[in-house]
Amino acid sequence: MDIHYPESELILNADGSVFHFHLQPEQLADNVILVGDPDRVNLVASHLDTQESETRNREFHTITGTRGCKRITVVSTGIGCDNIDIVMNELDALANIDLHTRTDRPAHRSLNIVRIGTCGGLQPFTPIGTFICSDISIGLDGLLNFYHSDSGIRDSVLEHQFHTHMGWQGQTCIAYPYAVHADEELIRRIGADDMVHGITLSAGGFYGPQGRRLRIPLADPEQNTKVEQFAYGAYHITNYEMESSAVAGLARLLGHHAVTTCMVIANRRTGQANAQYKNTMDTLIETVLERI
Repeated sequence: MDIHYPESELILNADGSVFHFHLQPEQLADNVILVGDPDRVNLVASHLDTQESETRNREFHTITGTRGCKRITVVSTGIGCDNIDIVMNELDALANIDLHTRTDRPAHRSLNIVRIGTCGGLQPFTPIGTFICSDISIGLDGLLNFYHSDSGIRDSVLEHQFHTHMGWQGQTCIAYPYAVHADEELIRRIGADDMVHGITLSAGGFYGPQGRRLRIPLADPEQNTKVEQFAYGAYHITNYEMESSAVAGLARLLGHHAVTTCMVIANRRTGQANAQYKNTMDTLIETVLERI
């Protein structure tokens, strides 16, 4: 029996485009690049050979074009897993829901989704300028806990080991962590052997949730020390950012292929940061576009 998605659940604009993106299905390519900053969409698009469409609404800026024989859509997401919830669901709606009948399309369409972002390094081997491929992401934001997950989507062993290691109880850092592996083929193709591979923590904020203290004391002052010490087999936690767990988790739930790549712009161990990083993002962008 076909599921019909009512107007309140699948909100469309007057022109039939999806609510936040203002995109039509024909404007979505199979290869999708996600960036946080709306202005970075133009930077990525400058590496394309052609540009066929562009839309902009709020923090969501989208350009679709081609590079060689590959058709690519570049989308800005804004910051945080809450925005990724919008992005991934609307990308999937464009790919797999008939917006006229509000029912699922008969054939499933899988997207290749690569996030290009920035992050904070957590290990001595992740200095400023390092490119990291998030083989596994742990979400501290709780987003995936609101969705039904079949067995195999989440790494429950890693979730339990990390939660036990951190020792969080009661209302301290309360969202139960969820762990998701990125797409194996995209890890191999995009991350290759010249990026650092590891576990990425997706935090629900930039300051306290990433163990940064300014004027407010932290609930767990030892958070980052414990994070830096955690190991899962051969994997260590390499970096903090705010989106990769939602990208990986929702992609798996929706039947898409996804991975996150980041450039380290601050190393939390050394206390160093590079706020003038934008000009050096070109190398990571070019690498991803060549490999997607």
